[in-house]
Amino acid sequence: MKEILIAGLSFFCLTAAGIGAMVMHGRLPEKHLQEDTNATVRLVANIFVVMTSLVLGLMMNSARNTYESIDHNIHTFATDLVLLDRAVRALGPDGEETRRRLVAYVQRAVGDMPVVESDRSAELLLDEVGTTLRAIKPADDQKAAIWNDARQIYREVVHQRWIIVEQSEGALPMPLVGLVIAWLIVIFASFGYRAPKNAVVTTTLVVAALLMAGSIYLMLDMDVPSSGLIQASNRSLQRVLADLQQ
Repeated sequence: MKEILIAGLSFFCLTAAGIGAMVMHGRLPEKHLQEDTNATVRLVANIFVVMTSLVLGLMMNSARNTYESIDHNIHTFATDLVLLDRAVRALGPDGEETRRRLVAYVQRAVGDMPVVESDRSAELLLDEVGTTLRAIKPADDQKAAIWNDARQIYREVVHQRWIIVEQSEGALPMPLVGLVIAWLIVIFASFGYRAPKNAVVTTTLVVAALLMAGSIYLMLDMDVPSSGLIQASNRSLQRVLADLQQ
């Protein structure tokens, strides 16, 4: 929701800046319409064009890295869950309760993807897996070795989940996003300042503002892969659940 609001506000501001400057241009005194003034406006706009291009590129790369990192960590998390299930199965009847709690947790994770959010109910389900696992009393040395391996894998599962939760909050600072939008407003105002008033120019400014707002939305949406149009896939967890239910 926040991403849509920022993108919509960006579109409105960029369109207003471009068209507003175009309308005001013809109403300015003659001394403000001289070529020296136009050249200065172009030079200032070029500075912001370069800065905005560089920063937008860095922000888009950061958002992509956040998305790819969470996607990779979810696959690692799914692998750890499978390994935990294998270890608990090897414990025989003693591990049945732990497996049941593990299946319940994965079902919850697949349901609405809380694995990338700080979901208290999902956290409690995972805690129950650890509680039942620690309550097991191995009957012999072989089972004790398997039980210790299962506890180690469980710790890795918890560790990996919290890594994903921390990453899911996004890495793009909002002040920087606001600054880039302000730069874009200056750029669009410079476009409208020296543009003729006709339908082609107006349409071009509106379409350009729409595309820039769309780019900002996708960048912000990719930075928070737990919601929105671009979400981290939970297919690996679905495969884990199918394997656990066999």
